Amino acid sequence: MAEIGRDLEKAASLLRRGEVIGIPTETVYGLAGNALLDESILKIFEVKQRPQFNPLILHTWSVEQIQAFVSILPKQVHDLAQQHWPGPLTILLPKSSIVPDLLTAGNERVAIRIPNHPLTLSLLKKLDFPLAAPSANPFGYISPTTADHVADQLGPIIPYILDGGSTTVGIESTIIGWEAEGGFKLYRHGGLEPKEIERITGPLSRIPSSAKPQSSGMLKSHYAPTAALFVGEIEELWSTYASPRTAVLSFQKSYSFVSDKQQFILSEKGDIREAARNLFAYLRRLDNGDFDTIIADYVPDEGIGQAINDRLERAQHEHKPDHS
Repeated sequence: MAEIGRDLEKAASLLRRGEVIGIPTETVYGLAGNALLDESILKIFEVKQRPQFNPLILHTWSVEQIQAFVSILPKQVHDLAQQHWPGPLTILLPKSSIVPDLLTAGNERVAIRIPNHPLTLSLLKKLDFPLAAPSANPFGYISPTTADHVADQLGPIIPYILDGGSTTVGIESTIIGWEAEGGFKLYRHGGLEPKEIERITGPLSRIPSSAKPQSSGMLKSHYAPTAALFVGEIEELWSTYASPRTAVLSFQKSYSFVSDKQQFILSEKGDIREAARNLFAYLRRLDNGDFDTIIADYVPDEGIGQAINDRLERAQHEHKPDHS
C-alpha cells in the first residue's frame, strides 16, 4: 500500500528512479512521473489504465523552464503567466524535440502548466525534469481531491503519495491552445474563468470534445462515478428515478420530498467556488455509499460554473450534448 507523507526528498528520489507517485496541486491530485522519460510516461498510462491516444499535461515551475519544452513562446503567454501562473491554467504550445511523442499522443503541441501548490512547486525545483501529472485516479473515474482519495484507488500500485491536504480549487485546470494562425482557443473549462483569460487573449472560441483529443480532458465521457448519474431538473428526475437508493446532489436547494439522508448540497450559500471544491469529493462520497443512482442539477452556467457543468455533462450515465 502506498505510503502517505510530506517527504520531498523521498518523492524526488522515487521520481528520479522512474517511478510514479501521487502529488497535490490546487486543482486535483496528480499521478506524476518524469515527463521526458518514456518509461515513466508508460507507467502513468498503465497505472491509470488510460488510453495512449489521450495526451498528458507537462508540469514545471517557471516560465524560464518552459522555454526548453516549446518551439514557440508567444508574447501573450508571458502576459498570461504573469497574471495566472502558478495557477489552474494549461496552455497548448508547439512542442520542442525533447518532448516525447508519447506524452503528446503524437500531437505537435504540448500542454503545459505551472501548478499553484507549495509542496509540488518545491518538488519540481528539486528535479532536473518536468512532471507529467494527469489526475491520480483510474481513467474515466472521479478525480481525487485528497491524498486518501488517491490511496483508495491507486494505493496498492504506487509507492508514495505526497500529502498536501485538500485541494483548494477542486476541478481541473482550464485549457487553452495557441493556434498556428495566431490567437487562442478554449479546449476545456476549468478552475480559471475564461473572462480572466480573455482580458489578455481576446475572445476564446470553444473547441468541441473529440474522440482523438488534442489535450487532456476532452473526451465526451469522463469523470464518471460507478453509480448512474443523471443531470437536469431535480423534480423531473426524481419522478423517474425516486428510490431509497437514489441520491440528490444539488447546487444550493434542498427538497422537501427527498429524505435528508439522500440529499447533498454543494453550497448552501450558493458559492460557486465552494461548489467546485466539493463536486468531486461529494460524487466520490455518494459513489461509496448506498446509492446506485445520482441525480443532479446544473449550477449557474457562468464563470467556474461552466467547468462544473462540463464535468457533470461528461459524467452522465447517458451523455448528452454539452450544456455550456
